[in-house]
Amino acid sequence: MAEARPGRDSDHADTHKCGRRIIVAAVLLLLAIACRPEPLETEFRDYRQDMRDFVQAISDHAKDAAPAFLVIPQNGHELLTVDGDPGGDVSTDYLAAIDGIGREDLYYGYNTDNIATNEVDTDEILPFLDLAVAQGVEVLVTDYCWGTTNVDDSYSANAAAGYISFAADSRDLSTIPGYPASVPNANAQTISSLADARNFLYLLDPSEYLTKDAYLTAIGATNYDVVIVDLFYEDTNGTVSALTEEDIDSIDSKPGGGERLIICYMSIGEAEDYRYYWDPGWEHDTPAWLGDENPHWAGNHKVRYWNVDWQAVVFGAPEAYLDRILAAGFDGVYLDIIDAYEYFED
Repeated sequence: MAEARPGRDSDHADTHKCGRRIIVAAVLLLLAIACRPEPLETEFRDYRQDMRDFVQAISDHAKDAAPAFLVIPQNGHELLTVDGDPGGDVSTDYLAAIDGIGREDLYYGYNTDNIATNEVDTDEILPFLDLAVAQGVEVLVTDYCWGTTNVDDSYSANAAAGYISFAADSRDLSTIPGYPASVPNANAQTISSLADARNFLYLLDPSEYLTKDAYLTAIGATNYDVVIVDLFYEDTNGTVSALTEEDIDSIDSKPGGGERLIICYMSIGEAEDYRYYWDPGWEHDTPAWLGDENPHWAGNHKVRYWNVDWQAVVFGAPEAYLDRILAAGFDGVYLDIIDAYEYFED
């Protein structure tokens, strides 16, 4: 009998054990990959250009239907230049697609409502807004503040910078402010473009008004040149109805004389589970474009806004959001969550 070499049998057993470990590890890895949630995004994208393209597509669609229709993105001011630097090359196609740009918290409310925005933050934003003005794009600023001192300061600072502004006394945008008693720069002129406007009202939550008629009457009694409202009104019974062309006609004249612009709010960077388009089945059968809920705004969900299925919810068919806004006779659209690209970049 041949003498066994020391350790040969044990080496053979260890080799089999090692092989089994490798196979088990490989199986576990495959199972982990198969069972893990789909990542929000796995390929490189230029999220900023994706948003520019989306806004431009919205603008093209709207202006094909109504050439004078206004497109006003809120925030996302870095999209005005190709590299996101105020001194960089301008995004010419994007600028050509928009008629105005909205900006929140420029002088008040950036971190805390009714507290002055840090000068560092204001100074970072101002060059972009001035670039917009230089390119013929009007700037609408919403500061969140109240009290005579802060409100007066907000209006004064924005006027000095050449911006149209609104001092909102609620982050919910649910009230028509009682101060100042008279609308700043009220006038009897007909407002046919944003360049004509001297003031605006931003009123998205009509829950303070018991009926739609009361809501519309309150708006109609104001002398604002531009009014930004939601497409929908919800009554005390929880019944939601869209504003109609007749409703829009009832508020498009200022009591002091002249017609004004009625602009409709629409979020395109998040999906809202209280909107007509929401399908409760999405909670279990989640569309590829639907992301996580915004922890700061219940019911608002991040979306892959470049996805064609999400974009089809927004525009391109009679029941799409933008198309309903156009059918109701609004003069323009105020696009929110434009800065959604920051979420995906982070």
